[in-house]
Amino acid sequence: MDNIKVSIIVPVYNGAKYIGGTLDSIINQDFNGFEVIVIDDGSTDNSLEIIEERLSKSAIAHEIIHQENSGVSSARNLGIEKAQGEYLVFVDSDDYITGNHLSELYNGETDFSLIQFIKKEGKKVSTPHHISKRLMQCDELIEMELNMQMPFNFWQLMYKASIINDNDIRFNPDYIYGEDIEFALKALSFGNEVAISNEVTYYYIQHDDSAIKTSEYRRFEVVEIFENLAEFYKNQGRDDFADLIITSRIPKAIFGNMNYFFYNDYDFDEVMAKMQELDLLTKLSKYEGDSKFKYKIKTFLLNPKIYYKTWKKFKNSI
Repeated sequence: MDNIKVSIIVPVYNGAKYIGGTLDSIINQDFNGFEVIVIDDGSTDNSLEIIEERLSKSAIAHEIIHQENSGVSSARNLGIEKAQGEYLVFVDSDDYITGNHLSELYNGETDFSLIQFIKKEGKKVSTPHHISKRLMQCDELIEMELNMQMPFNFWQLMYKASIINDNDIRFNPDYIYGEDIEFALKALSFGNEVAISNEVTYYYIQHDDSAIKTSEYRRFEVVEIFENLAEFYKNQGRDDFADLIITSRIPKAIFGNMNYFFYNDYDFDEVMAKMQELDLLTKLSKYEGDSKFKYKIKTFLLNPKIYYKTWKKFKNSI
């Protein structure tokens, strides 16, 4: 296939309820020179039939791959291997993009580009983020993510395919939570500049049956992901990023996921037992950053039970 500027990679597992709308949003792009690679990850519903029906009626270059169920990371990795585009874009099978998604992302010059997104969860809709710069260094975007200064998801980015392939960057199939952020932050470390658009072109739909909703305590896997990433940065000679992960990103991830469990009425003793099993209290204590958040952590570590009762009473106002 000639003149493929962008490859869109879409992993699907039992996505019959949503995949039709997702593919329609991809097919209706105001951009020429792209392909769609859909990887059916062993679906047991009629996802594959819907995919074939939608794409067979379109003039968009496409490839449909069926594999035995191996997980979303394996599916995305297969998509990367099959992609022929100069750049890579990822879209999840239950999300959708606006018609100008690719035209906002593609410039053919920078290693990466980034758009904004809206998260929809039931009737709740997030507020899109605004970035004042139109161009930033990759290191700056990494630092912003590690400091959690902006909402960030891996599918906001368009990736230069040569960076991904030349550095053998792939999704880790051993994890179901955080592997996508690891992929993005590793990729960014090999790039120079990111073009920034404040257009909202990606709609992230949070469903009750999504992987994040059903992962339970595997949400804490993100800690191990970031520990591996810190080691990766150390090997690159980026001790500054490695230290930032240990003293900021990991404690914030632990605290945020802990409060997620509290908010969703998980048993306090069960949460604490899991945190102790994973030595998360020690890792939480390593936080260095703004005094307000540091005070929250110290208050919790001083007496977790009292913090929990107060938190439940005021629902995250402390």
